[in-house]
Amino acid sequence: MAKKLVKDWLKSAYSDILLVKKIINDELLTHLAAFHSQQAIEKAIKALMLYNGDETPKIHKLQTLIDKVRFDLTDKEDELLQLLDKLYIDARYPGDLGLLPYGKPTLEDVMEFYEFALSFFRKVCKILNVSEEDLRM
Repeated sequence: MAKKLVKDWLKSAYSDILLVKKIINDELLTHLAAFHSQQAIEKAIKALMLYNGDETPKIHKLQTLIDKVRFDLTDKEDELLQLLDKLYIDARYPGDLGLLPYGKPTLEDVMEFYEFALSFFRKVCKILNVSEEDLRM
C-alpha cells in the first residue's frame, strides 16, 4: 500500500513536470507553469516523506516540507524554493494569483523553476529507485 502511494505521489509530480514542459514557452501561462513547478516539488517531497515512513502533512510550504526530509539544497535552489513558496503560499487572491514579489513570472523565471523542479524530481526518483518510465505505466 505505502509503496503504491509513493509511486502515486511521484506519478502526480511527473504529470506536473510534463505539463510545465508543454506550456513553458507561453508567456500567458507563466503563472501556471510556475505553480505546477511548485506542485511537482511538493509532491516529490511528499513521496520521499512517505517512503521514509513519515506522514504526509496537509501543508504546502516547500520550506517546511523540505526541512522535514532534511534534503540538502544549494543556495540557488533554496532561493528558488523561497520564490516558489511566495507564488503558492502568499498569492491566495485573484489579483495576486501567481505573482512573484516583482510581478508575473517571466519566461526566464519559469525556465529556472522548471529546471529546478525537474532536477529535484529526478533526484527523488533516484533515491526511491523509480524510473520515469515506471511512472508512465
